[in-house]
Amino acid sequence: MLARRTLLRLTAALSLIGLALVPAAAQAQAKKEFKLAWSIYVGWVPWQWAEDNGIVKKWADKYGIKIDVVQFNDYVESINQYTAGSFDALTVTNMDALSIPGTAGVDTTAVIVGDFSNGNDAVILKGKDSLAALKGQKVNLVEFSVSHYLLARALESAKLTERDVTVVNTSDADLVAAWGTKDVTAVVTWNPLVSTILGNKDAKSVFDSSKIPGEIMDLLVANTAVLKDNPDFGKALVGIWYETMAVMSADTPAGKAAREAMGKATGTDLAGFDAQLKTTRMFYTPTDALAFVRSGDPKTTMTRIATFLYDHGLLGQGAPNAEAVGMAFADGSTWGNPKFVKLRFTDQWMALAAEGKL
Repeated sequence: MLARRTLLRLTAALSLIGLALVPAAAQAQAKKEFKLAWSIYVGWVPWQWAEDNGIVKKWADKYGIKIDVVQFNDYVESINQYTAGSFDALTVTNMDALSIPGTAGVDTTAVIVGDFSNGNDAVILKGKDSLAALKGQKVNLVEFSVSHYLLARALESAKLTERDVTVVNTSDADLVAAWGTKDVTAVVTWNPLVSTILGNKDAKSVFDSSKIPGEIMDLLVANTAVLKDNPDFGKALVGIWYETMAVMSADTPAGKAAREAMGKATGTDLAGFDAQLKTTRMFYTPTDALAFVRSGDPKTTMTRIATFLYDHGLLGQGAPNAEAVGMAFADGSTWGNPKFVKLRFTDQWMALAAEGKL
């Protein structure tokens, strides 16, 4: 679970001036076998449960296709493999979908917006309970991750900037241990690390992702060209997802058993998994997801994230501004370079599920 949100600086091969080096990921064609890459996180582990319980096969069989669900222990590697064209679909955050495959020129569609962080990510201070107390502090976090983005938003809310703090790049695997040292007085991280650190009496959460609802999204994306040439693949994906959501969200023995199994897969128990779900705004139904995707929120969020990425040099070496990579949204509008639209938020696939047209 700890590797889910670690962002990688890519090489020049994935910059805007090296897009010709991107492999034939976009050279899609009609086919029968597909690969989906996922990594452990509360909002993504349902894919493995669906695989283990025959739901993936059920929907794949319905459309005469095969879907191979592959777990990655290294989140960044899963993104790299998708970007290289080795996988057709991927579980990824909205920020990373833009900064890695988007910057690399891989046209990607968000088939499912599964959830957003609603308290899973937090800014934590030692012995202080004021966000303003961040000023002048060293802040330990995974640099260029969603934790870094959360810090930027927290500072903005307190009328501070990154110049007012010193970011100390720290592996997620080391953050809990670092908190126990005298020198570390501020951290930004995500669950389950947040819960572990807040278990210390001197730890105070001064800002969390519930203050920026909808900005840290968890997606199931797929290569746009693959979807265009293989629409049944998109239909199967949403069919699998929403059948699984119906089971796990139910207050029934089956729902409890599903969540318990998912908790075990993420290294916790039922209580631990349910606790993580409480700080995750899951979209359990397609109608719920559609309301979010069709609102103006994704566009507002993604323009802000694009600016953050550009300011930190994460939109490619040749990026002239924050609008270097274009994005499309469910209302038909675009933002950024209209000749280089590489990330798409659509209601197409979720609408099919909502309308019972699968």
